[in-house]
Amino acid sequence: MKTEALDPRYRDLDLWPTELAVEAMLEGQMAAIAALQSQTAMIANAAEAAAERLGDSGRLVFVGAGTSGRLAVQDGAELWPTYGWPMERMVFLMAGGVSALTEAYEGAEDDVEAGRAEIDAAGIGPADVVIGVAASGRTPYTLAAIEQARAAGALTIAIANNAGSALLGAAEHPICAVTGSEIVGGSTRMKAGTAQKAMLNLLSTAIMIRRGLVYEGRMVAMRISNAKLLQRGCRMVQDIAGVDEGTASRALAATGNEIRLAVLVASGRSVGEAETLLSANGGDLRKALKTLAQQAVKGETDE
Repeated sequence: MKTEALDPRYRDLDLWPTELAVEAMLEGQMAAIAALQSQTAMIANAAEAAAERLGDSGRLVFVGAGTSGRLAVQDGAELWPTYGWPMERMVFLMAGGVSALTEAYEGAEDDVEAGRAEIDAAGIGPADVVIGVAASGRTPYTLAAIEQARAAGALTIAIANNAGSALLGAAEHPICAVTGSEIVGGSTRMKAGTAQKAMLNLLSTAIMIRRGLVYEGRMVAMRISNAKLLQRGCRMVQDIAGVDEGTASRALAATGNEIRLAVLVASGRSVGEAETLLSANGGDLRKALKTLAQQAVKGETDE
């Protein structure tokens, strides 16, 4: 595996001046990001398929071991506060369990039966999207989980750093950034990890965009949990609905700080009407505003 190979250029890395070592590591990080350029179409295709498959009840399932698993869990955990993706529609499967997020569990990544059993225990099915992450592309736990999920009818996506690996072959949507050998031999938390985090960021964000949770470049479904975010939400409502700060603030208060509903309320709808309108449009604010505009035109025509 290229990710495990020793690069002779860095054999004496421990003897280098620290600044020179840091510069070399930075160059490796930049190369890792550049490796994603060839995968943009694959990421886009996977995101579109995932957004469609999830429907009204499907779950996003993140699977991995070690560094790859921690990166997958981190990416998924950020979708609730950032895009309002419900926690009940997310599943995290980490080799060794949740405690493996902070502690190393030797042998957990080799547990094929655990990978299969945890997919079954989670009740994974055709509405779900399962994302497996492994730098090597052959981690037994992750590979078994992807194979089991696909057999259960779920949409499967694989993220890896070794071309032609088993994990990529097992998933319907393989995404591979070939990052090569690491500056510190085998330390895939470096180049491979950086590429994985970027691939996960791109994939999950594209899914959220296609799900209608971004409007005019804004995180209109974000969870407002502090004063800073309340100010940001208020500005969004002001800008999108074209109202003053007071109107935007009152609309947010009336809707429990739900930005999309607040925009519709600030545009002249009651809370109940806004909820019905947003629900009828699958939570997509753009579609809801388009419906609102059509209703306004129809009302003028009827008059």
